[in-house]
Amino acid sequence: MDIRQINDEYSVTGQILPSDLDQIKALGFKSIVCNRPDEEEPGQPSFAEIAARAKELGLDIAHVPVGRMGVDADAVKGMVDALDEFPRPMLGYCRSGARSTAIYEKSLHLRG
Repeated sequence: MDIRQINDEYSVTGQILPSDLDQIKALGFKSIVCNRPDEEEPGQPSFAEIAARAKELGLDIAHVPVGRMGVDADAVKGMVDALDEFPRPMLGYCRSGARSTAIYEKSLHLRG
């Protein structure tokens, strides 16, 4: 994992695996948001697989997919909701971390 800190509340990374979640929790993350649609790429773990292990570890997790069309209003609303409801620090992930960064930046405008 290549975790990049955006600020004290939010960091991003590329695709994670269920086996990465123990390390993610050990690093102090309290919640996760997946910005990657399921079945975007062959062999990619599903959100359900990641969520099952996250819940076993007591991590809050949300699925706010951002597809090829980019960040839309519904995705931004979902991100704002996750940021408002979940404890931080939060880790966002997608294929590379770029969409997770973009959606977070767009959510800042709505959160004030």
